Parts: sequence; C-alpha cells; structure tokens
Amino acid sequence: MGMWGKRDDMVVHGREPFNAEPPGAALARAAVTPTDTFYSRNHGPVPRLDPADWRLVVDGLVARPLTLSLDHLRSRFDATEATVTLQCAGNRRADLTVVRPVPGETPWGPGGLSTARFRGARLADVLAHAGIAPEAAHVAFQAPDVSPSAAPPQPYEVSVPRDRALAPDVLLAWAMNGAPLPAVHGAPLRVVVPGWIGARSVKWLTHVTARITPSDGYFQATAYRLPPAGDDPEGVALGPLPLNCAVLTPSDGAVLPRGPVEVTGYALAGEGRTVARVEVSTDGGRAWSRAALEAPAGPGAWQRWRTTLDLPPGDASVLARAWDSSGAGMPESPAQVWNPKGYANHAWPRLRLRVR
Repeated sequence: MGMWGKRDDMVVHGREPFNAEPPGAALARAAVTPTDTFYSRNHGPVPRLDPADWRLVVDGLVARPLTLSLDHLRSRFDATEATVTLQCAGNRRADLTVVRPVPGETPWGPGGLSTARFRGARLADVLAHAGIAPEAAHVAFQAPDVSPSAAPPQPYEVSVPRDRALAPDVLLAWAMNGAPLPAVHGAPLRVVVPGWIGARSVKWLTHVTARITPSDGYFQATAYRLPPAGDDPEGVALGPLPLNCAVLTPSDGAVLPRGPVEVTGYALAGEGRTVARVEVSTDGGRAWSRAALEAPAGPGAWQRWRTTLDLPPGDASVLARAWDSSGAGMPESPAQVWNPKGYANHAWPRLRLRVR
C-alpha cells in the first residue's frame, strides 16, 4: 500500500503536498472509484483534525450564526447520499504540454478525476437553519490547510454563488464510499459541489460564510482563473466543468497484439447535463463510430464508454469525442484550449498505439 492508503501503482506527482492519480486501467474498472484509487489533489500539507474537537462555524450574512460539531450535523439535519465525480481543473494537462510547455504546473494525465458515493447533509439545509440573508450573493468555504504556493501563504478559501450553494445536490459530506472520510480526502467534513471544478469542493471544512462578494482568497482571486485576454483584465474564474472525454485503456503508446482491441474511457458533462453520445475515429477524424455509453450513476457522475476496434498492424491513432445533452461538443485540438496554467483541457483525446 502506498502513501495515504493509496494503491502502490498510483502516479504520484508530488509527495508534499500529496498529489496523485490512478493509472487508467485501475480507474476504468468500476463506475464508483475505490477510495484507495481515488485521485488526490492537495495544495499544502494534509491537516490532522480530531473529529471530537472539530467544529464548523457558519457565519457572515446569516440571522443565526452556528457552531456545529459532527454529531450536531448528523443529528439535526437529514442525511443524503449522492454518487459524484470530482475533477481537478488541471485534469489532462499533460496533453496541453505537447502544444507548449506549462511551467510549474502538475502534468496530470486523464486520471485527475474519480467518482465516489458521498454521504452528508445538504448545505442548503444548514444555511436555511442559519437564516441566510437575502443580500448574501455568495457562500465562501474555508479550511485550515495552508499552501506555500499562495501569495501570501494563507488558509484555503473559495466561494460559490448563492444559487449554487442552495442547490439540493451540494453536500457537507462526512462519509465516502460507506466509510468516514479519510484524512487525505478532507476528514472530518468536506464540501461536494457536483459539476464544478474540484477546487470548489473544499476539504477539511471549518467555516461557511455568507457574503456579498465572491471570496477574495488567493485560490479564487488569483489561482484557478483563465488568464486575461483582450478587454478582460481579470480573466475568467473557473467554476462549472466543460464537457470532457478521455481514453483510459489501452494506455497511450501501448504495443498490442494483432486482433480486436477494446478501448474504454469516460465522459463527463458537468453541471446539469448528461453525455448524449461518444464517438471514436481511427482515420484522423474522417469517419466515426459510436461507442457504447453507460448511464450515469447519478446527476453529478461520469459516464463510462467502450468500443472494440479491429486495427491493422502498424502504428494506429485513436480519437474520441463527445456531445452533451445541450448539444455542445468538444474542441478538436488541444491548441484551441491551451492556456499558461494548463486548465480545463477538454479537447479530443488522442491515443497512439502500435499493433504487431
């Protein structure tokens, strides 16, 4: 067993802070990712919080500020479960580095996402109990982990708009895959915001603050933004996920024996949408065949897909693309979405194989 109870074959991008993704074959095995396989994205050292002493403070623009223990959350609010896919904003960044370097950023492959069954209380119920004020337009989440990459170093804080915070699918989760949250995944409590970048699903949650403006913390005001362009001086704050699709097996560069080749992957539509279809091409995009697509395990979950290809001997290239329920597709080339931080790569994935 590897660091933090993870499987030995995790692709470890960093040990402190701990950042790791599962190999594609491991991620492809199940619709719900085992906890030892679930990817880890951290900005600083993992804080060790004693559940008995931990408290959640709900404050800001509320009529009744709250201080809640874990027992309070479990006893005062209805618990609910949801199967949700969380995705790092840098997922598939490695494909962008082929276009141009992305200095100083983790070269995530397609495993910077995973799916789990989370259990907890609805954030909307907690905010209703606190009496969120009408003028509160945003809800901020704060945790005690401090990242040395922030300028200046500071506790992690981001926010989501009020309407997103009050949606019934946003959870304050204390359990993952039927067990208490592990420390590396946010114990004793984390936020789960389906369909948004993982950076908004804050781990080790200690404060929920209703406010008028978005968080001005480093990880919202500076990081996790597309860079300024044209007449946009501040850039675009990343939030809802774009439609994405990736190939998990075979691995890129694999050498395979002649004969039928099963290709598997995932597609994820993002907030409020589902994947409508996935297609695969072996001739550079001139002709496409439709892949078999699984139904999602929940409104915020990925959809796995698979197809069998009969590839001739020699070098082969496999492309994949998806459409979502709104009719949106994916950009063809990583060059179309390259940015200096390597965020939000949702271009067609490309798989290179050698068939003998």
